[in-house]
Amino acid sequence: MKIAVVVDSTSYLPDALKEKYDIRTIPLSVVIGDESYKEDEEITPDEFYDRIRNMEELPRTSQPSIGDYILLLETLRREGYTDVVSVHLSSKISGTYQNAIAAGQSVQGIEVHAVDSEVACYVQGFLALYAAQHKDGMELEPLLLELEEMKRKKNTNAYFIVDTLTNLQKGGRLTNAQAMIGSLLKVKPILEFQEAQIVPYEKIRTKKKAMKKVEDVFETEMERHKGKPVTAVVIHSNAEAEAKEWLAALREKHPGVTFRLSYFGPVIGTHLGEGALGLGYTTYEVDTEV
Repeated sequence: MKIAVVVDSTSYLPDALKEKYDIRTIPLSVVIGDESYKEDEEITPDEFYDRIRNMEELPRTSQPSIGDYILLLETLRREGYTDVVSVHLSSKISGTYQNAIAAGQSVQGIEVHAVDSEVACYVQGFLALYAAQHKDGMELEPLLLELEEMKRKKNTNAYFIVDTLTNLQKGGRLTNAQAMIGSLLKVKPILEFQEAQIVPYEKIRTKKKAMKKVEDVFETEMERHKGKPVTAVVIHSNAEAEAKEWLAALREKHPGVTFRLSYFGPVIGTHLGEGALGLGYTTYEVDTEV
């Protein structure tokens, strides 16, 4: 048995880290006007945010086609892989997980074990990293069971702060009136994943207060996880300076936690908008050093 690990592009793991552990990527796309771009391959986050800033309509997002996934599986089969652990963003917000299953049923000689992370971004990437770092030392079935346990909210969690309501309004998740009122009140929604869906955690006035609320929740959860090898990540939508400042403050408060910096790429950024921040973590030991 030879196991490959695949993750979709919305994990936004650093290329060097994916190369270190031979994690393959299947890209999602954004459609701007009549043009489709594979994120991080055909359009960078900077280019994306520059282009959409003044657009009236949001870009559309597109999951990988079954055909693209089949091509990847055939490549892996030719390289001698017999099994694929394929980790994807939540099935409640994308059909990527379902397409991975469908593609696996179409290719003979290689078995796909799709994992619905029930989350997204670098926090989803924690699962792929764990799989890649343990696939040679564990049997496949115990590894898959570990991933199912790892993704439970008590072990891996995330919170997201939306800085502007514009994208939620453009995407039809808020009415114009709601967006206008929310903007006037400087409302900054905090979102989380529950049962694989993005749901409101709390609505806070001002971003500073929203960040403080997430910090307080994180501190409470860290108290519960004392003694565990926690790895956390600060994520941003084209707000690197602000994210780095937050990261430094969190590191000072939690010296026992390993922190990393990541970003919301075009697909997730389409929905969260520019200036969003996220904080996620896992209590499972993963190597994130590049």
